[in-house]
Amino acid sequence: MTEVIPTLSADHRELISDLSGIVSDYPYVDPESTLAVLADDAAEALGRDATSPEGRRERTGYTILLHATCWYVSARVFSKSLFASYTRALDGLRAQSDRTACACPGGVHPADLDSEYEVEAGVSLLTEAGRAVFAEDYGLDEDELAAFDCGAFLADLADEALGRLREAHQELFGSIDVSHLDAQFVRDDGRLDIAAMQKGISRSWEHNTGPVALWSARRWLTGQVRDEERIGLFLCLWMGIAQSYGGLPPSYARDLAAALATIDLDVSCEHPQHPWSTVGDTARSRYRAVVHLYAPDDHPDTPVPAELSARELWECPVQYAQLTREALKNLEGWRTMRGGDDEDWED
Repeated sequence: MTEVIPTLSADHRELISDLSGIVSDYPYVDPESTLAVLADDAAEALGRDATSPEGRRERTGYTILLHATCWYVSARVFSKSLFASYTRALDGLRAQSDRTACACPGGVHPADLDSEYEVEAGVSLLTEAGRAVFAEDYGLDEDELAAFDCGAFLADLADEALGRLREAHQELFGSIDVSHLDAQFVRDDGRLDIAAMQKGISRSWEHNTGPVALWSARRWLTGQVRDEERIGLFLCLWMGIAQSYGGLPPSYARDLAAALATIDLDVSCEHPQHPWSTVGDTARSRYRAVVHLYAPDDHPDTPVPAELSARELWECPVQYAQLTREALKNLEGWRTMRGGDDEDWED
């Protein structure tokens, strides 16, 4: 008789390909819908007998797959419903994983798994044929393959994924505290230190760009702004949006949109040009323009020509309106890029 060589089904090969593209951060399918289907499939599997061979295989495969992809959900897709689907599925899978039942030899649990490897493992372990292919491809012995099914190993994966999702949910949709920036940006006399704010924005998102934009928006909304500070504060808000190239999450975007909504867009003027149109689109040139405006002696270099440096031009309502329209386009782009429902961005 001809020996039957185990193979992965075409659907599972396609799933590995699709999920590998997502976890490598180069998706060629829609990540939000693909991951939503994955979470739904995992939740559906919870309704089957967890003690059956199929149930045990699915518990293993889906726990590994949700762990492999949870970072993408946490960092790239701003969708509350997807977070909820992942959390429900992982909670159910975690409940089926008995940490105390581990009888594995020491050191046999897989460790420091690469996300693409996890994707291949998770999909393969859903079926007996896939397991055979996976074990052969990676030279796994019986104990090494069985370790993937260990309740303690799977419980650790589920706990780690749930922890990441809960932390990310707060960062993406919760209320972000930026009150610590008061001490950096408000002088003892109550005036704003625009130069210090600009130094903050010139750093990366991880350090300050997003938080400075949010702090600026909230300060703007309080109305605690002197007339001479108004354009500087607004430009800090605007630059924080324009220079957050990956898009800020709803926890930031809500207040940014609220601040932009205070600007009247139905305005006109007779000025042929406004200062900001001469600044250019580099972070450095923007920085030079703003710090010169507020501390010309300390920062004499500016891209704004002298004939456009009058405060009347800086404060023109049309310039505010032009900047606001650009910023609103950025915010809309974030929604398109990051997904989620309208209520995710507006609550």
